[in-house]
Amino acid sequence: MTRHHARSSSRRAMLAGACATCLSALAGCARYGTSNGLAGPAAYGGAPSSAAGPVSAAGASSAAGGSASDVLASTAEIPVGGGKILTDKKIVITQPQAGSFHAFTAICTHLGCIVNTVSGGTINCPCHGSKYSIVNGSVVNGPAPLPLAAVSIMVQGTSIIQG
Repeated sequence: MTRHHARSSSRRAMLAGACATCLSALAGCARYGTSNGLAGPAAYGGAPSSAAGPVSAAGASSAAGGSASDVLASTAEIPVGGGKILTDKKIVITQPQAGSFHAFTAICTHLGCIVNTVSGGTINCPCHGSKYSIVNGSVVNGPAPLPLAAVSIMVQGTSIIQG
């Protein structure tokens, strides 16, 4: 084996090892949060399996029997044009227009930080400045690569419950 060939082989081995390391790091990021049931890989691919459309207070179903423990917030706690972050449940609830409520996972799709504010029409992550729309969870400002996953909610009277 020539000296040049040995150097090429060791360079290839080093690059292959570096690529394998990068790929495993990326795979780990794609799986972040799968144990919490809110932001698994399917959620990051676009439409979640239990997609929650907007919930209107006027058209809410009262057929579902939610207990007090199911109540996430009252409608009065969610400001029009803003929202509320439920850090313990890793959920953010928004009200882009009066009577229209949406909920998303509060886990940023960039590095898994919990979003910390809702203002100016966006849900904001403190870690690297990612911003998401309060209407549909789409990325308004990166580095977040994917939208926030929708969380199913229902409005019963003045209570917002997880649906």
